[in-house]
Amino acid sequence: MPAVPAKTGWKTSDLVYIALFAVLIAVCSWIAVPAAVPFTLQTFAVFLAEGLLGGKRGTLAVLVYVLLGTVGIPVFAGFGAGIGVLLGPTGGYLLGFLLSALIYWLVTAGLGTRLPVRIGAMALGLMVCYTFGTAWFMVVYVRTSGPISFVTALSWCVFPFLLPDCVKLALAVTLSGRLARHIR
Repeated sequence: MPAVPAKTGWKTSDLVYIALFAVLIAVCSWIAVPAAVPFTLQTFAVFLAEGLLGGKRGTLAVLVYVLLGTVGIPVFAGFGAGIGVLLGPTGGYLLGFLLSALIYWLVTAGLGTRLPVRIGAMALGLMVCYTFGTAWFMVVYVRTSGPISFVTALSWCVFPFLLPDCVKLALAVTLSGRLARHIR
């Protein structure tokens, strides 16, 4: 008897969830408090996509979001769009969301999806997002405005976001735990 080939196709529901969460990330990016790096709910939506969709579909949702903004659809904070936003001072954080989702996918694929693993994967992804985004911010800022100290960059780009992002992470983990039974 011939071996049954492995299932390789995507279900329609997978594609719908990926699109839905890409839109959710966009909507959450529009809820913003302006600053050097705006306060938004994007990180909450990214965490929720990871927690509800899992690593693979969550990463694809973030990728679709970034690609939509890159091609000119105004999905970034402040209704921003285009490659110029990605190449600007906050572009590293947008790409950092994608790195965050990839890290979540890798960690949960290797260590499972128990609650402590999921929380740790999200926290690790957030740290990578902060690191990549702040490095990007410093490079762009130096080129456009002049030198900036590392501590100043952290005080603008990371320190104000630590507590709110931890709250967003906790809320996303809680919601994803409660809503998971409704998403396959």
